[in-house]
Amino acid sequence: MDKPRVAIFDFACCEGCQLQIVNLEEELLDVLTLIQPVEWREALSDQSDTYDIAIVEGSITRPEDEEKLREIRAPAAILIALGACATMGGINKLKNNFAMDEVRAEVYGKDGSMPHLNTLPTRALDEVVKVDLKIHGCPINNREFAYILRCLALGKTPAIPNYPVCVECKMRGTVCRYEYNEICLGPVTRAGCNAPCPSAGFWCFGCRGYVDDPNVQAAREVMEHYGKTMDDLKSRLLLFGSGQEPTS
Repeated sequence: MDKPRVAIFDFACCEGCQLQIVNLEEELLDVLTLIQPVEWREALSDQSDTYDIAIVEGSITRPEDEEKLREIRAPAAILIALGACATMGGINKLKNNFAMDEVRAEVYGKDGSMPHLNTLPTRALDEVVKVDLKIHGCPINNREFAYILRCLALGKTPAIPNYPVCVECKMRGTVCRYEYNEICLGPVTRAGCNAPCPSAGFWCFGCRGYVDDPNVQAAREVMEHYGKTMDDLKSRLLLFGSGQEPTS
């Protein structure tokens, strides 16, 4: 069986998710036995217009980005959104809380009106084109990335967790961050990362996006139990959840 041809692209992002791929080190060599990379600016000088799987990091912030993304989507049998910027707009989407003229002036000062600095409200990939799979996180979990690529190369459907981070905290025996008088987004955030932030002493930042049909009532009860309000929770949701709101 021919190896699937894989191309990796990026838009507005820090490219940290692609760095996570490189950080697989020796395991990356195992993945490469199953796929054929044909374009990846960070690692290859080659370019190709033919590929089976397109992996795209970054959010869409300019008209030309939208046009390019549609061009990338066209030949791909599978398009994967890589990381929070691609899956939901990421931190880039914070600018959507402000007028674009205000954003340009704040970032670029007197040069903000120059045509080449034009910017639009940030969008995730699936707000522009059809996305087949999402690899969540900021940055991604590279083990999850390798697992998903292996599944696709073998013609299998990868299992993406659809339960909250709280489950993984309990499995690890991690003390709930609410016990430290913190507001944690674990009750509404999709698992799959193995809860590294709470286990390291930080609250969950919500970088994997909301679990499908989050139990908002349960989250409300948690907040009330610890003397917090839903407004407290929503203030934390802005970092990765601008333009979104968990509803049941």
